[in-house]
Amino acid sequence: RHRAKWLGYLGNMLDAKSVRTSAKAVEVHRNTSFRWRHRFLALVKHDRPERLAGIAEADELFLLESQKGSRKLDRPARHRGGVAATRGISREHVCVLVARDRTGGTHDFITGRGAVTTDQLHRHLLPVLDPDVLLVTDGHPAYRSFAREAGISHEFVNLRAGERVRGAVHVQNVNAYHRR
Repeated sequence: RHRAKWLGYLGNMLDAKSVRTSAKAVEVHRNTSFRWRHRFLALVKHDRPERLAGIAEADELFLLESQKGSRKLDRPARHRGGVAATRGISREHVCVLVARDRTGGTHDFITGRGAVTTDQLHRHLLPVLDPDVLLVTDGHPAYRSFAREAGISHEFVNLRAGERVRGAVHVQNVNAYHRR
């Protein structure tokens, strides 16, 4: 019902308005707003390209694992988000692998805790990459061995040495996606 209100509601949702604010803006009940939000979010999962082609960038994003709702925690409780017990990437972080081509086609995968491995790249990344793709990444060794084993063209930028861009070789698109 209320198909005429869907676009207005979607605009509110994209503007990061709350469920109640969006409901008031398009004049629907808050329960309807909640239901619509989850239906729209479920549809986004299916709006992905079948394969990434051309120049594809890949990088990881690390987020502290939330154990909200768990009956038993395997660590002391954190309050208001908190911080990890150790500096840097650790087993407390969940790795989200994001691959994005220059046309905007995006795939993301939750690979598990800790740093990404070559096996995880084969499992998640290989099925979505065209065989003739140029994979551009940072200098992580797992990407190099993955590309060599899969027979995929690979270039990387050395972010530690301050190299951000080398012609068309950069990971700016995927990092901008992380920031958004």
